[in-house]
Amino acid sequence: MLNAVGQAQNILLLGGTSEIGLGIVAEFLDRGPARVTLAARKDSPRVAAAVDQIIDAGATEVDVVDFDATDFASHPAVIDAAFAHGDVDVAIVAFGTLGDQEALWQDQAAAVASAQTNYTGPVSVGVLLGQRFKEQGHGTIVALSSVAGVRVRRSNFVYGASKAGVDGFYTQLGEALRGTGAKVLVVRPGQVRTKMSSGGKEAPLTVDVDDVAKAAFEGVVKGKDIIFVHPAFEAVAAVFNVIPRKIFRRLPF
Repeated sequence: MLNAVGQAQNILLLGGTSEIGLGIVAEFLDRGPARVTLAARKDSPRVAAAVDQIIDAGATEVDVVDFDATDFASHPAVIDAAFAHGDVDVAIVAFGTLGDQEALWQDQAAAVASAQTNYTGPVSVGVLLGQRFKEQGHGTIVALSSVAGVRVRRSNFVYGASKAGVDGFYTQLGEALRGTGAKVLVVRPGQVRTKMSSGGKEAPLTVDVDDVAKAAFEGVVKGKDIIFVHPAFEAVAAVFNVIPRKIFRRLPF
């Protein structure tokens, strides 16, 4: 259970090599040491660096659990392993892919694979986490959503549609858990400066990993259920949702 300064004892990161996810874990570790479980493909070339980063950030112990986002049948065992050492105070769902958005909507197999990773996978682990957190009666599930899912745009609609689904699932998972002591925080950044977004044109209100990490930490400590990163996106999203489709389709993004 988090103490008064936001220190956790046991943290789970699903998407154990995610730059944003690792940033959030490090933000919690800055408040005090904790055990960390990184759920990631064990054959990923980035796992060793992720473990080193979390040890350097102050983890007392780091476990790596083999995790394939689209091997849904294996997910119960992954969650069991993460809870093997006791209650989990914070579980971060931070895996996904972006891909070539113009190619995705014209390639059935690629679009299905993208949707399975970005939507079905998070729902699969979300159901399992929801039951575990309900049973333990405390803790927060942090779900990485996106402003792209608030109103889906033509420029990235395969990705955006999946994020819209994730956003809807986790906001309502939070409602389903209301009164149990467990909470869900949905984090909605715009573009974040990471390896995944590098090489493209930088969008307005782009933020750094540290910005997302600090906002997510504060959101958990304050018991919030939804946050936008950059904060201006809350107003932008509200405007987007009332723009008529005929006008919205003309906007340059």
